[in-house]
Amino acid sequence: MSAQRSGRTAVTGIGVVAPNGLRTDAYWKSVREGVSVLDRITRDGCGHLPLRVAGEVRGFDASAFIEETFLVQTDRFSHFAMAAAGAALDDAGLSGKAAGSPYSVGVVTAAGSGGGEFGQRELQKLWGQGSRYVGPYQSIAWFYAASTGQISIRGGFKGPCGVVASDEAGGLDAVAHAGRAVRRGTDVVVVGAAEAPLAPYSMVCQLGYPELSTAEDPAVAYRPFTSRARGFVPAEGGAVLVVEDADRARRRGTAIRATVAGHAATFTGASRWDRSREGLARAIQGALDEAGCAPEEIDVVFADALGTPEADRAEALALTDALGPHGTRVPVTAPKAGFGRAYCGGPLLDIAAAVLAMEHGQVPPTPGVFDICHDIDLVTTRARPAELRTALILSRGLMGSNAALVLRQGEQA
Repeated sequence: MSAQRSGRTAVTGIGVVAPNGLRTDAYWKSVREGVSVLDRITRDGCGHLPLRVAGEVRGFDASAFIEETFLVQTDRFSHFAMAAAGAALDDAGLSGKAAGSPYSVGVVTAAGSGGGEFGQRELQKLWGQGSRYVGPYQSIAWFYAASTGQISIRGGFKGPCGVVASDEAGGLDAVAHAGRAVRRGTDVVVVGAAEAPLAPYSMVCQLGYPELSTAEDPAVAYRPFTSRARGFVPAEGGAVLVVEDADRARRRGTAIRATVAGHAATFTGASRWDRSREGLARAIQGALDEAGCAPEEIDVVFADALGTPEADRAEALALTDALGPHGTRVPVTAPKAGFGRAYCGGPLLDIAAAVLAMEHGQVPPTPGVFDICHDIDLVTTRARPAELRTALILSRGLMGSNAALVLRQGEQA
């Protein structure tokens, strides 16, 4: 444990596995250019389902990132998380023994559903061949805490570990949880979320969501904040961060890519989007208060962008409620319109994009969105140059959670 601590949680590493990029640099290039990768679902066994469009992570070879010992006992969602965690640790300069004492490194992930693809295979064996053909790893691979466990086992990390089992907003809550662990004395926390919700079993579970888009044309399937908003498109993937105390990061000579300044969360009930206006506004205000941040200091907002008229209207009004007149002037973006909502992984992808946006001085556009019908300054068409010192990331879950996170610009070591 470090003797001197600033009390500020620094982001020192980022790893991304997303539909629009298998590395952080590729992800940022796609986000900055406003590329849309939404397409028809190609996964086996899904062709007859009414969900037609999604953000698939294509070209991902898990064996290129993860040892066979771990592959055979883990699901696709954990493969994404483990690959992203490895990239984040490399980015932070903490791979292998560089991480220090195993008791000084913790792991926190968020998960909304767990290992549906692994479970799909085992269920097919159960009903097609019998119980003797179900493998022993079924008992752990589906588990929503599997990614936390496998990242910690693979890295030999024995510090405080946890999992936030929640809806989409749990991705932001996990980062806040990691920040508290750092402030309490943990040197490093590997934190993130990745989802793999496109196996038939998982997709059937999602079909009950009224907010889900069942459009067949990828070009119009997910268009938040427009008059043609018809729901959201799901996605695979996610991101993992390395967070640590800012003073510790400086002592070891690594760049602080951003600091986690404030967070707050509320709950307003499943699919009660009219109530989410007040709940989200209170979360924003709570995050600003914790960060000691005035509304006009927010330079960019990464929106939740659910993609239904009622939910989009509530979010736009919540910005005005919490930020006052600044809520209609601050640049707002939703890069996820180009690759889909990855459930708990979605907010982590937004955090990664926000850090990169502040580093590059560009607000990325919202792909495929033109006819905006809400009073917000939504960035569309192309990236907008801007001096970005403070970013606000928003997330709401289908089960009723609301969360807001304030990030501050980083600094070089």
